[in-house]
Amino acid sequence: MFIVKIPGVNGFGKTHGCEGAGNAILKSLKELHSNEHGKIIDTTLLDLEEIHLDNSNLELTNKLIYENSFEIFETKPKTIFLGGDQSISYSTTKAFFDYCNNYLKKSCLIVFDAHADCLKPFGEPTNRDWLRKLIENGFPSENILLVGVRNLEKSEMDFLKEKKIKQIKMNSILEDIDNIADTLMEFSFGKETYVSLDIGVVDPIFASSTANLVAGGLTSRQIIYLMQRINKIPTLRAVDIVEINSEKDETNLTIQLGAKILGELI
Repeated sequence: MFIVKIPGVNGFGKTHGCEGAGNAILKSLKELHSNEHGKIIDTTLLDLEEIHLDNSNLELTNKLIYENSFEIFETKPKTIFLGGDQSISYSTTKAFFDYCNNYLKKSCLIVFDAHADCLKPFGEPTNRDWLRKLIENGFPSENILLVGVRNLEKSEMDFLKEKKIKQIKMNSILEDIDNIADTLMEFSFGKETYVSLDIGVVDPIFASSTANLVAGGLTSRQIIYLMQRINKIPTLRAVDIVEINSEKDETNLTIQLGAKILGELI
């Protein structure tokens, strides 16, 4: 497992503090001796890298993320990207899509988020429009699945309907989480898979240190279970964990949840 820190932010000024999440999550990971499958966690043995960024130059930032990510997909079988806010997901998923196209592989994207991030984009991608920009630049909308979205603007509703983007709603998860996990496995079958995890998909009572809080989300137990199931996808190539604000996390619970999820994936 290859772990890459990407301290990129472009969230309308609301996500400053997410830059340090990668280091904070890795520090918290040291407190976990093993994951729930009994695998010993030794942080000294982790294969780590950081993409060094200048967030005052967003064009250069996105170029660096894209180029490094593309090379990673060519050389590493499985990668976890630690943000940063979700604006980084545009460049990592664009690199993923282009890599799959170059090697004639089918691709799919599963996004866990409280928001659809499909506002009309202007300029460099932000954490609220990155997915729409990705779709408009070629990622096939039929191969995208949104999980846990519960706060949509009218323009986003129209865009999702127009593009026929599949969704798994919160109530469906509550009704039968095992069946939903099976659905995720089926959706990814035969396709190279990228999973983007915005910590905001989790209810604020379990993960409060993030921007744009929306009540009524997943429990920490539910997201851990779903990520454990996702980690069994044979074609899983990448996961990003984004939108954790380490500067706001006075209780350290959001960072601990990020570390716990990371521990279940490695």
